Amino acid sequence: MIIAHDLGTTGNKASLHHDDGRLVTSVTVPYPAHFAAGGIAEQDPSDWWGAVVSATRQLLSQSSLAPETVGGLVVSGQMMGTVLLDGHGDPVRPAIIWADTRSGAQTRMLEQALGAEAAYRVLGHRLNPTYSLEKVMWVRDNEPEVWARVRHFCVAKDYIVYRLTGRLATERSDASGTNAYDQAAGMWSADVLAAARLDPALFPEILDSTTVAGTLTTESADALGLPASTRVVMGGGDGPLAAVGSGVVAPEDGAYVCLGTSSWISFASPTPLHDPQMRTMTFDNVVPGSFVPTATMQAGGASVQWIAEALSTDPARPETSRLTAEAAGDLDTEDLYFLPYLLGERSPLWDPAARGAFVGIGRHHTRAHLTRAVLEGVAFNLLTCIQAFRESGAVIDRIDAVGGGAQSDVWLGILADVWGVPIRRRTIVEEANSLGAAVTGAVGLGLADFSAARALSEVTAEFAPDAGRHAVYAQRHARFTSAYDALAPWFAAAPTAGENV
Repeated sequence: MIIAHDLGTTGNKASLHHDDGRLVTSVTVPYPAHFAAGGIAEQDPSDWWGAVVSATRQLLSQSSLAPETVGGLVVSGQMMGTVLLDGHGDPVRPAIIWADTRSGAQTRMLEQALGAEAAYRVLGHRLNPTYSLEKVMWVRDNEPEVWARVRHFCVAKDYIVYRLTGRLATERSDASGTNAYDQAAGMWSADVLAAARLDPALFPEILDSTTVAGTLTTESADALGLPASTRVVMGGGDGPLAAVGSGVVAPEDGAYVCLGTSSWISFASPTPLHDPQMRTMTFDNVVPGSFVPTATMQAGGASVQWIAEALSTDPARPETSRLTAEAAGDLDTEDLYFLPYLLGERSPLWDPAARGAFVGIGRHHTRAHLTRAVLEGVAFNLLTCIQAFRESGAVIDRIDAVGGGAQSDVWLGILADVWGVPIRRRTIVEEANSLGAAVTGAVGLGLADFSAARALSEVTAEFAPDAGRHAVYAQRHARFTSAYDALAPWFAAAPTAGENV
């Protein structure tokens, strides 16, 4: 058996799988995130570890599984964050997660030193405050007492692998999401680290995603209730692993959309895809020698969660299903638009100053209109991303949906109509990341190959686009993009008290 852990923004989704990757059962252990004005987004790494321990024990308990039948653990994790460790391997401060945008000054410094387009060609990503490298620089520049204790950098998944095995390392999918990785050379970029004025010794060794990092330490084995002989496979970043969990392991498998807290569209490719306008990015895949061109927006599912919390009588128990049901059918938002930039934006705008906005709201609009506008706003933003891929030569004629938002018939119907392509729901949606991790673990343990992923998650429903609604949405998409264009100068002129030098 294999246990997979997926460290998301809101919790750890852990799942138990047969050695061929088939899902047996899953649990979710939530943990908090701290969001504050000025672009602050942080979490406590000890909460991640506590969730891994709790979820492992819950899986063993509810499955009545003998611990010695677990042959391996594997980890998926939120990408692009920063965990800084001292010489003993202990965090020196809370982790700065992907959504944090405080490092604007550090980003500008790198752009001046490297050139934005030249850096994009090396990294496969734009220089941006959402990436790990800029966050490391921010701590150095703003927290000197903390920085004096820093000896190592890693990301969320790597910290858990370290707690499990005592080995501090990363792998190519997460390394490619740091803004410090030379994608062609497959190693940390000496030029980028020199421009950032960071010691390469801070950065961990880079392994393949299928590498067995080691076995459990005595301490971690006791905490989890597993034998110390249990092997731990490196795993990967949640984006590339969601592709595997969606059955997308080769170009012929098509594209998928993950409707999680952040949301993205991606597909497998034999080579990186560089958009002339730098709207999209490319990660290394967990499948060796493969890449996953990706367009990621900051607040996809997070926008839906926000509106549900804002409109519910009890924000702790948001009425998401009821609100989306009210927004179903042919409801016309009557020229109401929502810009889903609650956390700034990555693809396609790359504007950390962007913010969410309702545009065109009138006295007659109800909460159903507001909810529908949010669902459509995310769809419009991702349509721009799809168009960017197509302009770069990608063929996207169907899209498989995973992530929590993929459970909503209403939202998948809207996506099909806005995008003009069939949207397919798969049997594994919320556990797609951990399923991808389990398959990667099975490959690392010599039990399967990546092609097994195709049979582990089947299509259960298809939402075909309505030609008439798609034509209307095409016109409305242009109006949606013009709303951001009109507001962008206002966003840029907003006070930047939260951004430090």
